[in-house]
Amino acid sequence: MSTLSDLVHAQGRLTDADVEWLHRLAGDGQLLADLASADIVLWIETSDGSFIAVTHSRPSGAATLFYRDIVSEKVRPQWRTQVQAAFESGEIVDSSSPDWFEETPTRVRAVPIVRDQGERVVLGVLTRHTNLGEARMPSRQQISFDECANDLMRMISSGEFPDLSAPTAPRRGAPRASDGLIRLDVDGISTFASPNALSAFNRMGFEDELEGESLAEVTTRIIPPSRQVDESLPVVVTGRAPWRTDIEARGVTVSLRAIPLKDHGTRVGAIVLCRDVSELRHQEQELITKDATIREIHHRVKNNLQTVGSLLRIQARRTHSDEARDALTQAMRRVEAIAVVHDTLASGLSQTVDFDEVFDRVLKLVAEVAAAPNTRARTQLEGRFGVLPSEYATPLALALTEVVTNAVEHGLAGQEGIVSIAAERTDEILRVTVSDSGHGLAEGRVGQGLGTQIVRTLIQGELSGSIDWKGSPGEGTQVTIEIPMRWILA
Repeated sequence: MSTLSDLVHAQGRLTDADVEWLHRLAGDGQLLADLASADIVLWIETSDGSFIAVTHSRPSGAATLFYRDIVSEKVRPQWRTQVQAAFESGEIVDSSSPDWFEETPTRVRAVPIVRDQGERVVLGVLTRHTNLGEARMPSRQQISFDECANDLMRMISSGEFPDLSAPTAPRRGAPRASDGLIRLDVDGISTFASPNALSAFNRMGFEDELEGESLAEVTTRIIPPSRQVDESLPVVVTGRAPWRTDIEARGVTVSLRAIPLKDHGTRVGAIVLCRDVSELRHQEQELITKDATIREIHHRVKNNLQTVGSLLRIQARRTHSDEARDALTQAMRRVEAIAVVHDTLASGLSQTVDFDEVFDRVLKLVAEVAAAPNTRARTQLEGRFGVLPSEYATPLALALTEVVTNAVEHGLAGQEGIVSIAAERTDEILRVTVSDSGHGLAEGRVGQGLGTQIVRTLIQGELSGSIDWKGSPGEGTQVTIEIPMRWILA
């Protein structure tokens, strides 16, 4: 399905600022549909003078008229005259008599979408399709919701809604009309509070009726004096700015969103949407705590591994046996390679790592440890590894440390040369090739040392991959590692 931006840009009539305005309005399409208990459709003019639907919002508490999606469809003949009239006049146009849609009586209202930037520009038309087939005696809440919808549509036709100063990305758990609605007058006094809104404030400790009360005074009474509040709270509970905030009292957290109501630029009241988000905020706090704990664990593991590496380095310097010194040095290098991965994990929220960053640090570690007095090795890297889960990053880093170190220590021992590492990643496989210009494999066969056994165990056992050595005396060595990506992406 085409997006709003695709459909608008295809007509080539509106600017990027106009498209942003339509996106803001479409973001509140569900709110308008719920308040009006009607389908809400946004139309823009096409190059042939007709209109095309770019968004559609169905009401949550009423039957929809459009069971099939109408986005990207042209306006139907029975609505075109009304939509055209609203677009050309810039005024709201109501249907003079009930309109029949698929044997269902409906009432249609066409509202021009106006963007006022020094001059009034009509961007398109919003239509409200009310199902009259389910008409019944409206409740006080339905009447109040309908009045709110009418106020917002009047603001849309005068270019006062949406408000560009409002936050563009709603927080998780943003309140909806059905979650709780409070209507305020110009002085911030509640003239209507839905049952859900009243229940939310009751759970925070307010025991009276909200209607007739100043919402600002109510929130002042229920918030503990010792609790620090968001600086945006006063302007939200008085309805003076289109912002969002949270109130917390008695272990209950309620999210508030204010929508100021204006008449020709003068504020005449506000709608305040509220929702009990206690469970959502509790889950978010748990996630934040767990993320912080995991990062701290990685940080401490890294520190402990570095301490172990330092102890091995000290022990290697004090030993008089060349064989023992080499074994300790190799162990130190392996421990520090693992520490690099934990250090990277400790710096982020995700349990994935940018392996290119990790391997860059591993190469520097190898160069420092493996270079002998008579050996001059240069390393070069081609391609990218990409992002890998932590459970794959550690064994791969350790395996590549062994392979590259072996190429420097043995392949280029006593000479100058190059170690090339090429990484190639596809959706199916990660292939890493390590080549050196050194002595090659003795007798053309792979050794059976501890390093080789470690590499085989890590690649084949932990990563379900394969490793292959090729080379002959005097012609260098090439090691190819292949890891199936289907296990990593699963």
